[in-house]
Formats: sequence, C-alpha cells, structure tokens
Amino acid sequence: MRRHVITATALALAILSGCMTVGRPFPTREVHRIETGKTTRAEVKEVFGEPWRTGLEDGQSTWTYGYYRYTLFGERVTRDLVVRFDGRGVVSSYSFNSSEPDDI
Repeated sequence: MRRHVITATALALAILSGCMTVGRPFPTREVHRIETGKTTRAEVKEVFGEPWRTGLEDGQSTWTYGYYRYTLFGERVTRDLVVRFDGRGVVSSYSFNSSEPDDI
C-alpha cells in the first residue's frame, strides 16, 4: 500500500512540474532577413526550414513557424512567425510575435 502512495505522489509531482511544448524552435534572430516583395519561398525555407503549419489566408499561401512552451510553474515562451506569399512565391507580408522581449 505504501508503494502505491509513493508512486501516486511521484506521478502527481511530475505532472505538476511538467511542461508542454507545441511546434518547434526556429531562428528568431533571422526574421530581419525577410523582405516584403523580395524574399522568395525558397529563401524562407533555406533560413527557417520546413514550416510547422501551412495554410491559406485571403487566397494567399501561408507558412507558420511556431514554438510554444507552457509550464505550470515558471515562465511560458511563445513565438510565431507567419509568412504570406503571393502567386509568384514571393513574400507579400509577414508577422512575428514573441513573449521574449529580446527576440524583437
């Protein structure tokens, strides 16, 4: 019986101190290299790798790079980069957001 109590307590502590991560890290210091109307899809892929998600916004192809780490106790880290491409495969716009002030 005591063994079950110890196991249950250890499991509860592991869950409470754990964290959850979604997405994957990407080189945030390279965001400044993106130029609207100039940077191509191939150049974005070369710098940031495969996107975490792809989609459409107002008919334009979008690539999303995201990294979200949540903990029950401690700081959370969230970063996302959304790149929109025109029909020629050139960046038409992008947005970058981060919970880390040093990233901006």
